[in-house]
Parts: sequence; structure tokens; C-alpha cells
Amino acid sequence: MIINMKNATKWRYFTSAVSITLMLVSILLVATKGLNWGLDFTGGVVSEVQLSSKITSSEIEPLLKAGLHQDVAVIASGEPGRWVLRYAIPEAGQELPSITEMLAPISTDITVLNTSIVGPQVGQELADQGGLALLVCMLCILGYLSYRFEWRLASGSLFALLHDVVFVLGFFALTQMEFNLTVLAAVLAILGYSLNDSIIIADRIRELLIAKPKWSVQKINNEAIAATFSRTMVTSGTTLMTVGALWLLGGGPLEGFAIAMFIGIITGTWSSISVGTTLPELFGLKPEHYLPKVVTEEP
Repeated sequence: MIINMKNATKWRYFTSAVSITLMLVSILLVATKGLNWGLDFTGGVVSEVQLSSKITSSEIEPLLKAGLHQDVAVIASGEPGRWVLRYAIPEAGQELPSITEMLAPISTDITVLNTSIVGPQVGQELADQGGLALLVCMLCILGYLSYRFEWRLASGSLFALLHDVVFVLGFFALTQMEFNLTVLAAVLAILGYSLNDSIIIADRIRELLIAKPKWSVQKINNEAIAATFSRTMVTSGTTLMTVGALWLLGGGPLEGFAIAMFIGIITGTWSSISVGTTLPELFGLKPEHYLPKVVTEEP
């Protein structure tokens, strides 16, 4: 693949500057607006009901929303006609109509199978465990990158991972979409996906540093991107098609997961090509860092 090295280098620097700017904006959004934590983290009421199998979630949700005066998650259970309803704990002293009364306009044969309350303490525990899982994942990735690559090359891959996670968090802070356990699972999945993409390019850079020690680092980075570009685009494209189908057909319960994955795949591909290659270059990566050291014997 023939590339204009001068233009390619300029584009890498430009896209890296855009990435860092968006990352700073995302951090600012998370710090100022915060995340809209879902019931998994704040606590709430979970009820399971049995209705006619002909009734759909689009009929149930408006009635519950009007009766409870809040958004209600309506999730299909394992059996036809069985639904799981999730909504926030009502304020003290607030009396709410029963589920049977709220759903009376669409059915008279309603059975409330069980109702449970997830308190804020349990939600806080889930938040702590989720944050701990994210931290352990990042530390394991850091250890792996430190073992596999010289620190300058590893820094690019690690920064690309942080960029992807922060950008997804910034998007959820900006839109105030619900941040629940499925979104957290998507963030962990994004880490794995972005890491794979970064390692492919970093491996190619390392190979060229050893094979072409007289080349400039700028040329090596551009050649590594050119050599892996088609593979990166095909992998990202097919994954985006799958996530897009999940977004369109998965319904409300999987919407947050699909959106987070969709954004993470795009930013992961972008950051692996731009930040993941430019940062090691700015840190002074040279072919000498991967050439075998010559051991001289003392007479």
C-alpha cells in the first residue's frame, strides 16, 4: 500500500489532538454532570408479573409510566407473558396504585408473582464491585503490556484504552442515559476489544523497528498502520454490524449495552491508529529500544 508519509504523519497528529480534546471534554462532562446511575446501583423495586402472552411491552410500559410517574423498565422473562418490572423506590409517604390497577385497562387476568426491593446499600456494593472489576482489569492489562512491549510502545496502547473508556463515560454523562450493569459490562468488553486492536498495530511496529532499524519512527508507524489498516477496518466493520443489529432489535433492556459497544468500537479503532502510535513517537521511541543488546566480553 502506497502512502504519502508526510500527509499520513500530519493526519496522525491531527487525529491525536482531536482524541485528547474529546477526552478532556468527556472528563469535564463526567465531573460536572455525573452519570445517571440505574436501579442496579441506586436501588429500586423489582416486580414479576404474569399476563396474557398476547400483551406486549409497548402496551405495558405507558400504563406503568403514567401510574408511577417515572420511567419503568419492562423486561421479558423466560416464559411467554411473564414480565419483570423495575422502577425506583417511591418517596416516603407516597402512595402508589397497585400493578393490577395500573394494568387493568389491558387485562383483568394479572398475577403478581413476587416483588422485591433492592436497597441503596446493595446498589452501592454493586457500584464498588464494578469499579473494582474495572480497576483490576486495567491493572492486568498494564502488567501484560509492560511484559510484552517496551514502556514507550506500551504507553500508547494503555492511553488508547483509557481514551475509549473515558469517551463512553462522557457520552453517557452528556446524554444522561441510564448507566447500569449492562453498560458496565460493555465498558469491560470495550477494554478487551480495544486492547486487541492496539496490540495488532503495536506488534507490527515492533517488527518494523527490528527489521528496519534505519527507518525513522514516523515512517515505521505509518507503514505499520498501512499494513494493518484493511484488517482493522474489516474486523471493526463486521463487529459494528453485529452490535448495530443488537441495537436495533435488542429492545430497551439492551439499548445501553449496544450503544456503549458501538461507541467503544469506533473510538477503539480510532485511538489505536492515532493515539496508540503517536504517543510512543512523542516519548522518543527508537529502533534501538528493540535491537538486541551486544554483550562485550572483557579481556
